[in-house]
Formats: sequence, structure tokens, C-alpha cells
Amino acid sequence: MKTYICTVCGYIYDEAAGIPEAGIAPDTKWAGLPDDWTCPLCGASKDEFEEQTVQASSPPKQNEIISEEDHELRELSAGEKSALFSNLSKGCEKQYRLEEAEYFNQLSEYFKNISKPSEQSQFSDIFKLLTQNLNTDYAQANSTAVNASDRGALRALVWGEKVTRILSSILTRYEKKKNDLLKDTNIYVCEICGFVYVGDVPPEICPVCKVPNMKIQQIGREAV
Repeated sequence: MKTYICTVCGYIYDEAAGIPEAGIAPDTKWAGLPDDWTCPLCGASKDEFEEQTVQASSPPKQNEIISEEDHELRELSAGEKSALFSNLSKGCEKQYRLEEAEYFNQLSEYFKNISKPSEQSQFSDIFKLLTQNLNTDYAQANSTAVNASDRGALRALVWGEKVTRILSSILTRYEKKKNDLLKDTNIYVCEICGFVYVGDVPPEICPVCKVPNMKIQQIGREAV
């Protein structure tokens, strides 16, 4: 029997175990799953799974430190600053540093109010940015975090990369189904890591950061 892993969120389908609670009996082969079957955690399609194979382990390669000369430095836009301070505010809330959280929240609101409305982006532009993140940016950021022995940054990057893959998967499905993907269903976002779920009821545990679904909040359509 084989196992298949979701390349978006890491969920593993085990043919031997099946998913009895979802009506999929043990020993159900991958080919026996319906073509429209999706990942129980993130909703990714079957073609976003890969068969797991046993690979010989190899020693990790030494990463090089990314210098300022390796990439262009630029000032963040007001919108980017707003998002950055919003994330810092949430981080402080998790640590019960409420005063700092409020200051960061005020900064976030300030930059949000002065940010210029962005032009309507095409899907191709968004996919280009996501592809750059997944193929280049995360590798560079991980290299820097490894050389700095920054375990917190490495954990955040793991979460961020998974969420980015999930967003890419959702946009791919939206490209195919358009508004039918969102018809008669709900949209949820994990307030801890940013995991996005499209469906009637969110998973019991966030597949990215493992918090209970009390932290996965439904968002209004106007936010989409």
C-alpha cells in the first residue's frame, strides 16, 4: 500500500488506513478516490498530491549568507508597512504584551490610511509574485535564518511557505471555477498564521500552525 502527501499543507493519505470517518474504507487505493476528491485539510485537488517515496538521507548543504549585494533593497510601501505592523501587533498580543500591541496597531492604521489604493491586479501578476516567493524568496530567507541560527524566523518561514502554497492552490482553483468556487460556501482565515480555508466548516485544527479552530475566523465577502 502507498501513501500520498499534499504538497500544499502536508496532509498524508494512507491507502492502508483510508479515511473511515469520511466514508473512505481502509485499503482504498489512490486511483479509487473520486477525481474531484480534495484534501480534507486545505481543499487541494488530487493533482496537488505526490506519492511518498523513501529517499536516502544526505548531509545538509552549507547555506551561504545572502549579502545586500545579492538583492535589491527598497523602502516598503505604506500598505506593506501597515501589514508588517499589523503582524507585529498580533505577535505582541500572543505574548500578552498589550501595550506594545496597541502601539503597533496604531502604526498599522496610520500607514493603512495614507496608503494609495492599488491598481486592480491580474491573476497573472499575483501568480508571478507567489511563484517568486516559493521559488526564490523563501530559499533566500531560510538561508539567512539558518546562518543566523534564528529558530523563530525558521518556524515563521515554514508557516509562511505553507500558507503561500495554499493561497496558490486556491487561486489556481478559482481560475478554473471562477465564482462557483465561492458559491454557497464560507471563507475562513487563521488569525495566527494566515491559513485560508474555503468550505462549510473549518478543520478542527489549523493544518499549518496547529492551533484549535477557535482561532480560525470566518471572513466577510467584502474582504475577498
